[in-house]
Amino acid sequence: MWLSSYTHQHKFVLDWCRKLSRPVSSLGPPAETSHLSPEDRNRDPAVRRRHRGSNPSTASRHPAVAERITDHKRSFKDKSSKNDIPPSQNHGRGGVFKVSSELRKLSLEDFPADKERQLRPKQEDTAEIVFGIAPCLLALTQGRRKVYQLLVKDGDTSLRASVLSVCEEAHRRGVQVSRVSKKDLDKMTSGGVHQGVCLRASPLNFLTFDSESDTSGHGVPLWLVLERIQDPMNLGAILRSAYFLGVDRVISSLRHSCPLSPVVSKASSGVMEAMRVYGCDSLEDMLRTKVKQGWQVVGTVGADPEASRIPVTPCSDFQVTRPTMLLVGSEGEGLSGKLLSVCQTLLTIPAGRDLAPGIESLNVSVATGIMLHSLLTKSRCLSQKESRP
Repeated sequence: MWLSSYTHQHKFVLDWCRKLSRPVSSLGPPAETSHLSPEDRNRDPAVRRRHRGSNPSTASRHPAVAERITDHKRSFKDKSSKNDIPPSQNHGRGGVFKVSSELRKLSLEDFPADKERQLRPKQEDTAEIVFGIAPCLLALTQGRRKVYQLLVKDGDTSLRASVLSVCEEAHRRGVQVSRVSKKDLDKMTSGGVHQGVCLRASPLNFLTFDSESDTSGHGVPLWLVLERIQDPMNLGAILRSAYFLGVDRVISSLRHSCPLSPVVSKASSGVMEAMRVYGCDSLEDMLRTKVKQGWQVVGTVGADPEASRIPVTPCSDFQVTRPTMLLVGSEGEGLSGKLLSVCQTLLTIPAGRDLAPGIESLNVSVATGIMLHSLLTKSRCLSQKESRP
């Protein structure tokens, strides 16, 4: 009798040990859960709640077992919450693992070399689009830019002689030539007149004023000084006239001035690619230094200048007899008071008729061209007379 009781107890303990060693999901009456299919359980939550309420699990009937199972669930949940990564945030399509922004930032901070390599922009990323046949051809031949790619409009445009010359020059210099649609070229140039040709190249910046020695051409030197020229079309036209007429140097203020952009290059018909344009932080200091060196500073005013203590002379009556700096001011306001105070003479272009109210001057690029032609023509004639025996 005693042996039978002991055997029965031992068997009971072994059965419960087997139940406790099973997974948590296996505890409970499996027979009852088979009455509802997975589709029915997903479709009707109310039925699922009634089913759970009417069939208490074995753990609920035994408090000690229930406590043991609760502790097991809590421990499993804590471990899984620490180790699991939400798939929606770290896995892409096809199970490809994606690194979170926090982890990426941490990895970059741990490896400074990698961070520097990833954040350092490529040279091609800073490239700009030069457009137009003349600017592209001169950008290739002058060699002042680093050229990456020539883009040519697909179609009959690429068969024109002017376009073929640009393509041949690019091929000669080992530059990649690609054919693209007109829509792509229009988008690259923001609607500019590209003539079916664009060039991806490094930017062209102002040269430092003292980066080269003060070399001048033949005869008396004439420098053109531009203050706050903001319209790229005007700047391009001024550079084109200055280069054609023989100005020795062009210097521009760096503040409140138009940069040397592809639009300026196109407006200058590519002259910007060949002519060296200098930038200066303080034009006033530079002018005063030149005055001490014996240069004369000549400013420009409108056709109807205001009363000034500085003498105003028609440009046709002025003669360049010594190194001269011609100052041209911004489109709307002209020269600033600081630069006017350095001027020794002011030049103007007389009007050929009585002007209507509101019309006081020419476009800045047109006026600059007229004055340069007048001064340089007389200076050249004077040099020729002096050179004759």
